[in-house]
Amino acid sequence: MTISDDDLINAAKEAREHAYCHYSGYSVGAAIIDDQGHLHVGCNVENASYPLGNCAEAAAIAAMVLEGGKRIERIAVAGGPGDVAPCTPCGGCRQRIQEFADENTMIITMDDSKDWQRYSIAELLPAGFHLD
Repeated sequence: MTISDDDLINAAKEAREHAYCHYSGYSVGAAIIDDQGHLHVGCNVENASYPLGNCAEAAAIAAMVLEGGKRIERIAVAGGPGDVAPCTPCGGCRQRIQEFADENTMIITMDDSKDWQRYSIAELLPAGFHLD
């Protein structure tokens, strides 16, 4: 069964509904399709000690790794303080995504025009850090 981009976006929106964002009021959900075609989701979880919070993308990646996924084929990110609004992964999450991405990985997120766009990791993180 193939999961469409619209279904992936909807999964990110649904994950967003479970975010624990008591401090910022900015909820984020992420949904990943891995190299085996499996869906993994995550939401942001904040903490009173701000550095201990967790981004939605990191949570979805952890769920993917736990289930045996090795590569991100596509990831959708939906965030905002109320309704879904423009929200791209933060710098740290761009690096996290890159760790499990290749040149075909697509990041789907809403841009400033409030349209859903597809980006490669190279577009979002040019000259990213690699150990290979």
